[in-house]
Amino acid sequence: MGWRRCALAIWAAAAIVWTLAAAVGESDAGELERAFPIVEPDYGHTKLRLSKEGLEAIQRINTPIAAVSVIGPYRSGKSFLLNQLLSLSCNKGFGVGHMRDTKTKGIWVWGTPVEIDVDGSKVSVLYLDTEGFESIGKSNVYDDRIFALAAVLSSVLVYNLPETIREADISRLSFAVELAEEFYGRVKGQDVAFEPAKLLWLIQRDFLQGKSVQQMVDEALQRVPNSNGDKYIDEVNQIRDSLAVMGDNSTAFSMPQPHLQRTKLCDMEDQELDPLYVERRDALKQLVASMIKPKLVQGRTLNGKEFVSFLGQILEALNKGEIPSTGSLVEVFNKGILERCLTLYTEKMERVSLPVSVDKLQQVHDLAEDEARKLFDKQHFGKHYAAQSFLNLDEEMKKVFRSFGLANEYQSSKLCEARFSECEDKMDHLQALKLPSMAKFNAVFLHCNQSFEMECVGPAKGGYEHRMSKMLARSSALFIREYNNKLFNWLVAFSLIMVVIGRFIIKLFLLEIAAWVMFIFLETYTRLFWSSDSLYYNPVWHIIVSSWETIVYSPVLDLDRWAIPIVIMLSFLAIYWRCIGIRSRIGRSLLPLYRGSYRSSSRARTD
Repeated sequence: MGWRRCALAIWAAAAIVWTLAAAVGESDAGELERAFPIVEPDYGHTKLRLSKEGLEAIQRINTPIAAVSVIGPYRSGKSFLLNQLLSLSCNKGFGVGHMRDTKTKGIWVWGTPVEIDVDGSKVSVLYLDTEGFESIGKSNVYDDRIFALAAVLSSVLVYNLPETIREADISRLSFAVELAEEFYGRVKGQDVAFEPAKLLWLIQRDFLQGKSVQQMVDEALQRVPNSNGDKYIDEVNQIRDSLAVMGDNSTAFSMPQPHLQRTKLCDMEDQELDPLYVERRDALKQLVASMIKPKLVQGRTLNGKEFVSFLGQILEALNKGEIPSTGSLVEVFNKGILERCLTLYTEKMERVSLPVSVDKLQQVHDLAEDEARKLFDKQHFGKHYAAQSFLNLDEEMKKVFRSFGLANEYQSSKLCEARFSECEDKMDHLQALKLPSMAKFNAVFLHCNQSFEMECVGPAKGGYEHRMSKMLARSSALFIREYNNKLFNWLVAFSLIMVVIGRFIIKLFLLEIAAWVMFIFLETYTRLFWSSDSLYYNPVWHIIVSSWETIVYSPVLDLDRWAIPIVIMLSFLAIYWRCIGIRSRIGRSLLPLYRGSYRSSSRARTD
């Protein structure tokens, strides 16, 4: 009997535990039978943040996950459509608002996933409701982040559109796909092909005659012929090219409006709705189910915890990225990174102190351009617009380089003109030397030419070198022509001065005779037998020139500068020696002679 009592006690305890576990499970399941926010907007509706409550519901899932997201304009019936796909009423499913403002904020998930079999594997399908775009009080940047996040996370992306497809819808989806592709690769840490969601164009309209929605979508995504090369049409075609990544995964589906009184839809049963709508809705359920595949990241499926981790990484990348708005897609795409690259290029170029040589400026341009390209490759958004954006960047850098080239030419011309004018003034000054010196001319000529070669840099140097060589050749020829005449006149004057000095000051007869011989020689023989040309090449004249150069110019003494002070000083000394010195010598010689003869006289003194 004892063992029977023990068995009954164990059975009773197990029954109690099983009952409690079932109750807890039912309680947990009941708690998950509602919508949870997983991504919420910040206060300014510009960035997104994770919601802990919704993430906990996803983390419990251990099977591979697939996500179905519905995107579209606000007040377009996205939440109602999700409730229809989940066979839920408005009171139990996603909140449906009938006011003019948007009901869903951020991204919400239905807490209980729908489990389906895909290729023999159990997959948990999450249905995501996104905040509608174009609502009041939000920035376009916020809409772009919602779009991009949904495009990255989803296995099936339902683009819910009323009536028809607009150009803005294509642009917005193109932009979202570009951003999703960019951040998908950025999170992975490598540039890999974007795994796009399967896109379902869901067009709700009351008229189903005429073209099918698939024809509408195909025509809307076709490239526009542009035989005239219109820039606007090129931009439109670029938008369509960016959607090529989802081209093979695109499907179009149409649905009529469920009822004319849309504000009462949540209170209606299926039998009250339009029968055609009910039929198309059931077909849509089957279509969505057929499109569902588990989400793959780096070639493998994600369970709940991995999906939440992936969501956090994507959200962080989106919030950190500087995303332009879709208001004017092609014009603003990559605008921020282009401005930063151009600023970097300009800063690198501004470090050069103009003027510089053309080769140097080209070298700096190449280095700055390489830095800007590296920054662009590292931070640009999207692949389909990268080529066009890079062409725009390259064109802007060329414009900046051309402006630096013009500034370099101006600064070079300004500097070379200043150096040329200095040399020209020095050459003109040499023409007016009182005591002409070929050695001094050559020294100044060489120094001027060297300073010009060193200081005149830049693109204007070639032209100024030509002007400089002509000016120096002209100055040299003029100086040589005047040099012989001036030197000859100075020698004539020198011979006459030596005549005066030898006759009246020093009273040296030989000096006077030599000076007269020199004067007669210069005035007669040279004028009779030497022309101005032959004078310069005559060996005797070269001896005279060498002597003259030694006297009037040397690195230590420039007689042209000190000639007048030296002449004044010599004249003063000569006058002093002639006038004062002779008198003192005469006085000293006469008085002792008189006194000596007087004392030594033996003649008798008489009265």
